[in-house]
Order: sequence, then structure tokens, then C-alpha cells
Amino acid sequence: MALFEVTDYDRQVYETELRDFLPDRILDVHTHVWLERFFPPKPLAPGETKRTVTWPSLVARDDSIEDLQETYRLMFPGKEVKALIFSNSGRSEEANDYVAGSSRQSGFPALYFSAPEQSPDEVERKIREGGFLGIKSYLSLSPAYLPEAEIRIFDFFPKAQLKRMDEMGAIVMLHIPRHGRLKDPVNLAQIMEIKKEFPHIRLIIAHIGRAYTRGDVGNAFEVLDGAPDLMYDFCANCCEYAITEVLRHAGPKHVMFGTDMPILRMRTRRIEENGTYINLVPPGLYGDPSQDPHLREVSAEEAEHITFFAYEELLAFKRACKTLGLTKQDVEDIMYNNAVGLIEGARKSIYGE
Repeated sequence: MALFEVTDYDRQVYETELRDFLPDRILDVHTHVWLERFFPPKPLAPGETKRTVTWPSLVARDDSIEDLQETYRLMFPGKEVKALIFSNSGRSEEANDYVAGSSRQSGFPALYFSAPEQSPDEVERKIREGGFLGIKSYLSLSPAYLPEAEIRIFDFFPKAQLKRMDEMGAIVMLHIPRHGRLKDPVNLAQIMEIKKEFPHIRLIIAHIGRAYTRGDVGNAFEVLDGAPDLMYDFCANCCEYAITEVLRHAGPKHVMFGTDMPILRMRTRRIEENGTYINLVPPGLYGDPSQDPHLREVSAEEAEHITFFAYEELLAFKRACKTLGLTKQDVEDIMYNNAVGLIEGARKSIYGE
């Protein structure tokens, strides 16, 4: 049985819109790999509030390295696809060990999923033992007493850890917190602080700073233009405006493709409504849509023309490229070369290879 269905409509989208647009080699710079047993369900404690949205967990229970490779085979026929992999946001050492083993098995590079309470020495030791190239973390790992809306970058990436990553020349994959997303002044100030204090970190702003709607952008790029060596991925982002603006400001050498797999196996078409994003989904596919305000079911007829989230992201990217007049070489850089350069730079800096 196939991992998931690829419909005639999916094939039509890929063959008519994407196959010739995409380069032969692709590097997905933002991918989660884990097994379900690493993260058993954990009920919220009394008074505890959920710090994450629900809908991503409805797409897949886990994403083994074999499932990830099969996903690429099904979605991108005729392409050679590799990934930068890391664990899921719940974090466990068993999961990090699995990612390290998956990296050795597949040849895919990997990041260590860190926790803020770890010492710099422990984080470095874990990186070197597992062959990792840097760290990823998540706002939900911040101290429990912090309200979700008040979490700052340094609450889950403490400066002591960042200083060590700077010394190592490691990659830091940053999923920014806060309801203001990319335009939030605290986020912008702390990103610039990181770049000033730790200039040798290979910092990636994930999801274009979670700018999933036009209103999430604000004046962010005018501020971030002050850090021209920042890298961005447009993972899980279908906002054509945000993709266009990051390419316009940062340039095609500083933007990379990512998918957030397995989430982008989701069947959805994303729209913007009242300043937020809504994932339009086929009826019944992801359970009760009322469980998450970002979900809305469409009719069965409309669902026949809903394809993979990954394709929708790439179609938005393609439109942005057309708007800016980007070349085939620019697309190849964004889809492959930029990530390879970043990864190999980190590998040489950490391991001298």
C-alpha cells in the first residue's frame, strides 16, 4: 500500500507546472524525522495551555527516514531530493539518536534538537557525537511559567548556547516565537542582536519568520537588511508576497527551499482571511475542523482540485520568481546550491572536513 495517494490532479499540477521549473537536484533544508513512540501523548497539566497549533499533527503520526524518502519519490518523480533533517518539536534524546542514525543511513545532513536548559558543553558534545551540523529548537521548550505570547528567542536559544554555536560556526535553525511573527519588534531586535554578537553562526530564519500573510511582514526586511548574510527558508509558506519580498531584499543567494515534512504532505489550499491563514481541506480528511481555527473544510467537488501543500508552496514560489524575473540559475541556487554551501561550510567549520 502506498504511503499516500497521488491523484491525477496532483500529477497534472506537477507535470504542467513544476517538473520543468524545478532543477534536477533539490535539497529540502527543513524536514522533521521521528517515530511515534518517541513522543507518547501527554495530557496538559492543570493550568497549562497548548503552545502549538493542532493541525500539523493531523497530517502524519510520524515520519521515518524511509517514509521521508518515499515521500520525495512520490511527490518529485525524476528529481534527486535530499534533506536537512531534525527531530520533532517535542524533543527527546532517543529522537535525536534516531535522527543521527537516519543521517548516517541516508547520507542526509542533520541538526541536533536542543533544549534551553542544556549547557553549552553538553550541546557541543551531543553535536559531535551524533555528527550534527548545528541546532534546532522550539518555543514550546521555553520555561513553563512563560505565557506563550511572551516567549522570546533567548528563552529557548540561550546566549550561552549561541556563543558556543558561534565558536563552532554551526547552523542555527530559528523558528521565531510571538504573535507578531516576522514583524514583531522584539523578534527583530533579537535577530539583529544575534547577528551582532554571534556573527559566525549560520543563522536560518525558518518559514520567512512565520510570515504566512501579507500583514505578518510589516517593515521587517527594512530592519533585517542590516544583516545581509542572514539565510531564510520559505518552508510551509504559501504567501506569495512574503516570498517575493524576502527574495527582493535578501536576494536569491540567501533564500532556501524547505517543506516541514511530513506536514507538507497535507492536502490543502491556503487562503488569507482577516489577517490570518486558513487551510482549506477536503471533507473528513483531517477530522473535525473545529479543533483548529486554521482549518476549514470545502465541498467534495472543490476538494478534487486541492493538491499537496508542498505543491502549493512551490507554485507561490514560482509566481514570485516570475514577478522578480529570476533565472533558472537563481531557482537552482534556491532549491539546491545555497543549502549545499551552507551545510558544507558548517561541516568544514565543525569537523574540518
